[in-house]
Amino acid sequence: MSFNIGLGEVMRLATNQITCSTKTLQDKLKYNGVVLVDYTIEYPVFCSSCYKTCVTTVNEFYRNRALEFRRYCETELFDSAVAQYKDAILNSFPVRVFEALSVFVMTYMCGCIISLYNDRYEYTGGAHGNTLRESQTWDLSHCGVIDLATLATCQPDFKTYILSVVEQQIKKEPDLYFENYQELIAQTFSEQNFYARKKGIVIYFQQYDIAPYSSGIREFLLPYSNCVVNPKTLCGAS
Repeated sequence: MSFNIGLGEVMRLATNQITCSTKTLQDKLKYNGVVLVDYTIEYPVFCSSCYKTCVTTVNEFYRNRALEFRRYCETELFDSAVAQYKDAILNSFPVRVFEALSVFVMTYMCGCIISLYNDRYEYTGGAHGNTLRESQTWDLSHCGVIDLATLATCQPDFKTYILSVVEQQIKKEPDLYFENYQELIAQTFSEQNFYARKKGIVIYFQQYDIAPYSSGIREFLLPYSNCVVNPKTLCGAS
């Protein structure tokens, strides 16, 4: 098996202290000369003169995630594709190519803070594939991931506040959601599912959590306020 590694151009989203480029792992995996798995994995590489030690840690985090996903594509996903291929040949069915795509989106880069999300898409047959989103917001000055409770301090507690904001926004377009969305937002809310943007914190729910596939991954903006903290204010705080 072979794979290509490409280094993208430095992203425009950068500060004087931090820059971000993109590395890509990709390959088309064949069995009996037939492509069965087509994967592309992008991951960020950061550079900073002020936070060299922490940036090394962050880069290793994303590199390891990318290599782990590549191993999955070349083992479990490929084995499943081969099994489906053999069944298709035996029963004269069309051969489907499995697809895997992992891309990241930088959403915030200011001061010592970087925030991004990663979408992993897989197609293994059927009408459509599935996407899973993960996200991290890093404080490079303390070399750690910021949790949601640090950024949302609203009363009576941050979860109650966030769910109330989410519900208010859903009521503006209720047809996009399942009828029992009130129950579902409480059941599927995850403190890990957020990232920072220039105007506020974005809370998101995975596909099918609170809405049908056609509605996609649902996002809700919490504007910065007295109780929703802009993460850049944490830089240098003890």
